[in-house]
Parts: sequence; structure tokens; C-alpha cells
Amino acid sequence: MKSFDVVVIGAGPGGYVAAIRASQCGLKTALIEKDKDLGGTCLLRGCIPTKSLLHSADLYEEMQHAGDHGIVVKGLSFDFAGVQKARTKIVRKSAAGVAYLMKKNKIEVISGYGKIKDKHTIEVEKDGKKESVAAKAIILATGSVPRHIPFAKVDGKHIVTSDELQLFKEPPKSLLVLGAGAVGVEMASVFSRFGTQTTIVEMLDRVLPIEDKEVSEELAKVLQKKGIEILVSSKVEKIETKKGHALVSLKTPKGQEEKKFETVLIAVGRAPVTENLGLENVGLKANSKGFIDVNDMMQTSVPNIYAIGDILPTAQLAHLASAEAMVAVNHFAGRHPQPIVATQVPSCTYCDPEVASVGLSEEAAIAQGYKVKVGKFPFSAIGKARIVGKVDGFVKVVSDARYDEVLGVHMIGVQATNLIAEACAALRLECTTEELAHTIHPHPTLAEAVLEAAHATMGHAVHI
Repeated sequence: MKSFDVVVIGAGPGGYVAAIRASQCGLKTALIEKDKDLGGTCLLRGCIPTKSLLHSADLYEEMQHAGDHGIVVKGLSFDFAGVQKARTKIVRKSAAGVAYLMKKNKIEVISGYGKIKDKHTIEVEKDGKKESVAAKAIILATGSVPRHIPFAKVDGKHIVTSDELQLFKEPPKSLLVLGAGAVGVEMASVFSRFGTQTTIVEMLDRVLPIEDKEVSEELAKVLQKKGIEILVSSKVEKIETKKGHALVSLKTPKGQEEKKFETVLIAVGRAPVTENLGLENVGLKANSKGFIDVNDMMQTSVPNIYAIGDILPTAQLAHLASAEAMVAVNHFAGRHPQPIVATQVPSCTYCDPEVASVGLSEEAAIAQGYKVKVGKFPFSAIGKARIVGKVDGFVKVVSDARYDEVLGVHMIGVQATNLIAEACAALRLECTTEELAHTIHPHPTLAEAVLEAAHATMGHAVHI
């Protein structure tokens, strides 16, 4: 039986980062993965392929407005097979990159399904054959899968999850998106721009309900302007698949409705993969929703077994999984890492316009007892936004009125998912609004919206 210092189960952005960091710490490391490729859901079925589809949709939409900039485009169309070819190429190259990193860092990759046998042993099964490996520390990074709903059986054509929809050879003529979280609005943003008649249904009273309320309201307004129908405070009660379509029974604020769609996307969240992991063999137990509890060093109640990523009851974000991987490995290696601060974890949604945030929303800050001051600045008043023809949205800064500390930054607009990194650094460094406003930003850039929002929080935005 082979022995390792660290064995990681799951090769997503949590698992493979944990393996790399463990090797960098001088620890003999193995990585177990049941898929034939490395990278996990994020690289193979989630973050990377969907962003490729979004980029293709962005390019197609931008070319439709090329005439606004003096560029003549005749006979514009799209080839969805080519769109999918680009997606596949990017995924394959990214997966190959992870495999290269495993070789570079001398990490042994073990193909198969990993299951805990005891607190220092993992059993790996592949093609009916089993082998065991020993480990001083075990890191569980098994990720998540799309949640299903009991009255809608996924058939891969008329009722699908994001796993199936992203592989479609042609855009459906009509699409119902059930759920207005990140996956739902991103997929709606892709297919609506490729000509699909798109409707979003959300049980709660707004799209992207985890975001600041003003951001959610702005996103709904822009998506509707782009032709996407949005039904909030609404519920799908029944779905029947018939030849060529799905018949959907809806309960909306206007009453009962029946609508036909070629395809229904189930985007109601993701479920942690914690079943059949052998948790019971070491006295571990997932909670009622399938998540595993850990301390701030990512340790489970069995000290040498760590858990990271989507199987924790925290935000299911690739960048958070990677950060948790660093904490877990550095803790086992005796490097005394700092715990992750939940309010410093950015949230990003790559629809059009993009949405990004970090820290407390205005509502959350008030609920926690802060007296807040708020500043907003629209992208429409930013020269670079006008240049690129993307003027929807704004940047919003929420600060503590007493000590001036920045509590949260919320963005909707062009390149928001890139611009949020500045705000992440500001919160990490406990920056004040005044310090942010006095930080010189280059001109002309989109980042000036952050500068102006900070000035607005202090009562004196310049360019509006």
C-alpha cells in the first residue's frame, strides 16, 4: 500500500490547488479523481465552459453594434457549432494545464472513486478493482452537482441542468430558466443573445437575491430591456414533457398560467457530493442538507481530515474553494494560516451586464446595527464606458458612518468581475472611504467608477 503525507479526494479548483500547495510545502501528495480529466465541475462543466459561451455571446452582440464605432459588418451571423468548438478547445487546454501542473509538482494522480476506509486510509475503486492508499492527512474536495426538483425529471432535451444545456448543438427556440441565481441569469444571458426566447422564473421577489437590492433591481431592468421575461415571486408547480416541448404550470402574482417552452433549465442551486464517501467509517456526518461542518482551519471533527469547497455550508465559489485549500494545507504543514473572513469573499456573476460584490450590502449592514453612508456612481458618466459602448449599471460603496470604514462594494456593469478585485483589497486592508477616494486612479478607465463612488459616499462625486 502506497503512503502519502496528504491525499486529496477531488480534482476541482479546491482539490488540485490543495495538492499543489501540499507539494510546495514538501509533502508527498496524491490526488484522487473519478473523472478522466482533472479540473472538476468548474473547469469541465461550470466556470470555464460557461464563460466561454458568454464570451462568444458578448462578441456576437458587440458586432451587432459595430456600426456605432464606424466598423462595417455585413451578413453577421453565428455558427453555434463553432461556438461549441471554441468552448471545447478552451476546456481541453485548461484540463491539460492542470495535468501538467500535477506532473510539474510531482503529485501522483490516482484515477478512480475515493472513499474513506479509516482516518488514515482511502480506498480507490476503478473498473471493479480496488486499491488502498495511506495518508497522514486527508482533504475532501468532492464538489457539487446541480440540484434536481422532484416533479421534473431531467431528460437532457426538454428538461435539463446546466451540465446538459451547455452541450446543446443548437440554441433552443424557447427557454424557461427556473431559478434566478448566478447559473440561471448567466445561461439566460447566453442563449437570449443567440436568439432564444427566454423567461426567468424566481420564487423570491428579485433576481440574484443574494446581491444588494439596488443591484438586483438594476439587473432585472437591463435584462428586460434585452428582451428577457422575468417572473419573480413566482413558482413552477408542474412540468409535463410532450412531443417537441415542455408544458409548464406557473403560479405568478397575476394568477395561474400555462406556458410552452422547448427547454426548461433547472437552476435551483447545487447539492454537495458527500454521499458514499465513507464518512460514517470515521464518525463524520453531513448535516441535513449534505454539507460537512469544519472549523476555521477547514478541519472536520476528525483532526487529520479536512474538507473544502462546495461540500461546506459556505458560498459555492471556485475562488473560495482555492482559498480554503490553502488554509487547510498550510495548517497541516504548521504554517499558521489566517482564517478566511466571509465578508471578504467576492461574489461574481458573469451575465451581461456583469455583477460583482464584496462585503456587506446596505441592507445587511443596517441589519447588523451599522449607521451607514452610501455612494453610487453610474457607468454612464465614465468616459471609458462610453468608449466601449457599455453604460448600464453603477458602482455602490457602503461605509460605516462612524469610522468611515468601507463595509461593502457592489457593482453592476461592464467588467465588474474584474473591477471588484480592488474592493477586495480595500476590505482586506480595512480601508476607509476617504483613503479610497484619495487613491489616484488612471484615466480613462472603468475603475474610475470606484473612485467616483467613493467620492459620492463622502458627498462630492466629481463627474456628475
